[in-house]
Amino acid sequence: MTVITWRISKSCCICAMAAAAVSSVLVGATGTATASAAPGPGAAGSLSLLASKWGGKQADDVALADGKVNRADQDPGSLYTLTRATGARQLWKHTDAAGRPLTGTGVTVALLDSGVASVPGLDAVGKVVLGPDLSGSDTTSAGDAFGHGTFMAGLIAARDPATNKDGRSVAAEAAAPDVQEGLAPDAGLLSVKLAGADGVVSVDAVIAGLAWTVAHRNDNGMHVRVVNLSFGADALQPYEVDPLAAAVEAAWRAGIVVVASVGNDGASAGHVADPALDPFVLAVGASDPLGKVGGWDKPVLADFSQRVATGRHADLVAPGTSVVSLRAPGSTIDVGNPQGLVAGDAAGRLFRGSGTSQAAAVVSGSVALLLQAHPELTPDQVKATLVRTAEAIPSAGTDAGTGQIDLEQALRAADDIASKDALRLRTAVQSFPSSTGLDGYAPDALVGDWDGARWNGARWNGARWNGARWNGGDWS
Repeated sequence: MTVITWRISKSCCICAMAAAAVSSVLVGATGTATASAAPGPGAAGSLSLLASKWGGKQADDVALADGKVNRADQDPGSLYTLTRATGARQLWKHTDAAGRPLTGTGVTVALLDSGVASVPGLDAVGKVVLGPDLSGSDTTSAGDAFGHGTFMAGLIAARDPATNKDGRSVAAEAAAPDVQEGLAPDAGLLSVKLAGADGVVSVDAVIAGLAWTVAHRNDNGMHVRVVNLSFGADALQPYEVDPLAAAVEAAWRAGIVVVASVGNDGASAGHVADPALDPFVLAVGASDPLGKVGGWDKPVLADFSQRVATGRHADLVAPGTSVVSLRAPGSTIDVGNPQGLVAGDAAGRLFRGSGTSQAAAVVSGSVALLLQAHPELTPDQVKATLVRTAEAIPSAGTDAGTGQIDLEQALRAADDIASKDALRLRTAVQSFPSSTGLDGYAPDALVGDWDGARWNGARWNGARWNGARWNGGDWS
């Protein structure tokens, strides 16, 4: 990992915007998020890193060869299966304008989460740049004491340490089940830590982290074009006056594709989580192969993926059920969820989980591939390309958006953007009203109390609103 000490200047206008919103809080429950969203009826708000459960016995059982060894090509949630089902492995065989395989090279994905552990697959020099620690915990930006961020990082950009040990080409890697790679294995990662070992996330830290990412997106060789937000909050106010919505829109306008999970409360929610409620961002739900490797060809909407009554819904879905990624040994999630260990994984590197968090990470890695192929694409064009080429899930209605991500079709559409047949994509511009949620926001306007979310029945306490110092601080 690359560790850099960051100094925030008081004169930074974007940082100043976030400083004005520090300690801001979204209150209550989110209404719908159409262009004219109105406040919804509300319960107490909550913001949390998301995952519906860890482990997946059905997937473990079908993946075991001779009842002893995990077979990635038999595992419906393995990185091998996921990268095939989404079309990522097919894209690896294509090249960009410089002749490089489409594996995410030159694109940095910002991961605002619980940190990234230095584990095989994420520990290469320069793979992960450590940004500020905004968790308010007694840690540094290095490591991941909670375990959530490492899992997401693996899905986005893990690079198997066994890769090329025998000189295989990228095309050969794409066909090899023993190569366990993230969706964009050569993309860089920027880790902005929002949570310590307890998993607590505060809205002020999220807003500050987004502003910091925008301000530093091209520092030290980075090229941040994607932000992954695998968490969700509820809010009484519509997105137009919502501070978190305003923060994600600022990133979007700066040329960064913001990918957000819709939440894990299934049909009981009635709305998507914040910031996925903002209509500009790419809101991602989760699909389910029903325990079959080939099930991703005709998936269903995962039962936990958030449904809506009316208004804003997921834009599309991605694999998010019993998926496999990298384990953070000794983390809170690792210790508290032994059922998450992948059966038959002799090396003990892997962990299994389900949630729209995982689905969002799959999409973030996918976006990195498209942006390597076509760096000229705007966030609106990326969203239009993915949404218009997704494979429909008729049984899910609008709760699955336009369907499950299809990267092969998306690349074809992106390749056609310069042609007259792709006029709609060339001119894709979202015209929703912008959020003004950060305008004049002051700490004395704050109300509300926050709870954490559930991880397999465990709960954690509410967020700390004043945990981060902004102006003139050193981040390391």
